[in-house]
Amino acid sequence: MHIIPRTSERRSIHLTIHGRVKSVRFPCELIDISEGGCKIRSYSGFAQIGDRVTLRIGNVNAPLGNIAWIDGPIAGIAYDGQMHAAVIDYLVHHHAANNSAG
Repeated sequence: MHIIPRTSERRSIHLTIHGRVKSVRFPCELIDISEGGCKIRSYSGFAQIGDRVTLRIGNVNAPLGNIAWIDGPIAGIAYDGQMHAAVIDYLVHHHAANNSAG
């Protein structure tokens, strides 16, 4: 198994989003996010290691990425590029503020 090294800190977030693999849209939960990738939970079999994936997180498109690993319904995504740290801060803080307002 090829392991892609993590280059940035993971930030915990729990947010329902949608992704797309092979032109198929799927629901998932964003579990954590970093500048170089993220971890999601969906249904078992939604993708395979190496699949190209796109994610829309709120009103933000994450960088294009690949499924780096899968463990049942949980998968790690390695972005081709990087998501800016300020965008991650916005998503984490905006989501936390919305959860505490309800």
